[in-house]
Amino acid sequence: MELYRGRPENTEERLAREVRTYDFLDKLGIEYMRTDHVAAGTMEDCKDIDSILGVVICKNLFLCNRQKTKFYLLLMPGDKVFKTKELSAQIGSARLSFAEAEFMLKYLDIEPGAVSVMGLMNDSTNAVQLLIDEDVLKGEYFGCHPCVNTSSLKLKTEDMIGRFLPATGHDYVKVQLLGE
Repeated sequence: MELYRGRPENTEERLAREVRTYDFLDKLGIEYMRTDHVAAGTMEDCKDIDSILGVVICKNLFLCNRQKTKFYLLLMPGDKVFKTKELSAQIGSARLSFAEAEFMLKYLDIEPGAVSVMGLMNDSTNAVQLLIDEDVLKGEYFGCHPCVNTSSLKLKTEDMIGRFLPATGHDYVKVQLLGE
């Protein structure tokens, strides 16, 4: 694996959702580093990628309430343990569970294993509420997938918060997860 600045030179064999991510970031003037790799659908798969990027890729969890009427994208450090009860109390939503793949595709145009904050650019109806663990916000850089799990990106956290999110029409709720 190598680290590259910006988008791939040849995008012909890339999925449209990945190319749209690069187009969106480039349009906003957000600089990013990229590495290409075999499919990485778990945090364990991302360990080698983290060392190439020089930043830990966030754990991205796509959640919903029991009625499947509220959807949440949770960004948290990859090494933190997720406890549903801990999050439910902070956002006032009991019975959180992992949302089905059909909702990922519908709202974020992402498939399981590739969940990423970048998918919010596809959520034009603001159906998904972004939740970010405070520890993610403390990092200078942020790691994520560009809507596919065969590439990974590194960008400045301040660009994700201050430029990317406003361009998607999304805001975020800061949460505090102990992961213990």
